Amino acid sequence: MKYILTLFILVLSFSTLAEKPLLVVTELAPPNQVLIDGTVQGRGTQYIRDIFKQAGLTPDIQMYPWARAYKMASEEKNTFIYSIARTAERENQFQWVGEIGRFEMGFVGLSDRTDIVINNINQAKNYKIAMQHNDFSTQTLTKMGVEGVITSDIQHSYQLLLAKKVDLILDDPHYMLQYSDYFKLKPGHLKFIFKIDALTTVAYLAANKDTDTVLIEKMQKAHKEINKTKKSPYGK
Repeated sequence: MKYILTLFILVLSFSTLAEKPLLVVTELAPPNQVLIDGTVQGRGTQYIRDIFKQAGLTPDIQMYPWARAYKMASEEKNTFIYSIARTAERENQFQWVGEIGRFEMGFVGLSDRTDIVINNINQAKNYKIAMQHNDFSTQTLTKMGVEGVITSDIQHSYQLLLAKKVDLILDDPHYMLQYSDYFKLKPGHLKFIFKIDALTTVAYLAANKDTDTVLIEKMQKAHKEINKTKKSPYGK
């Protein structure tokens, strides 16, 4: 009788959660995360929507500067976030639904800046670098003694680079090309200068650490099912 009552409560709890749209936060990252007519769209976003649909859940996907999105997912129960790097420092701060991609980051600059030469991290300390607040790359480089201009999101970092207010930013070469298209730049306007091995990491769909277990289990199962038939657009 006790088992049946517990099962009934769990089913009722999930039914209540399933009826309410769940907040999902992300940042601008074309072509996977773009804002069109007030709705977050893009190849990666559709992949996330497919996972929620498979789980029988409804996502309310909202786009914010990365620092704000990270703060919301850190503080608000039943809030999901993508795509977030899984690091040792963040391991216990979130619940990890599933892997959705991989980052291989390094320094990005303007192609006409032939004066910038970087063969190691120490040489990068001679330049002005834009880094995002609460980004794993910023946290990693800070520990390595590299200081930078802190921005709210990657879009702001690119804007500073294009305005020549900083010398370098941090990004993956794959996404550098996507941002080049987004800003309608001529081919070759940007260049990937130096890969930082310490910034190679896996990106995840994650959730606030206090998110209901029933939601996490549903989402993890749905992630596995979706990956049987669909390849994540975040993969390279």
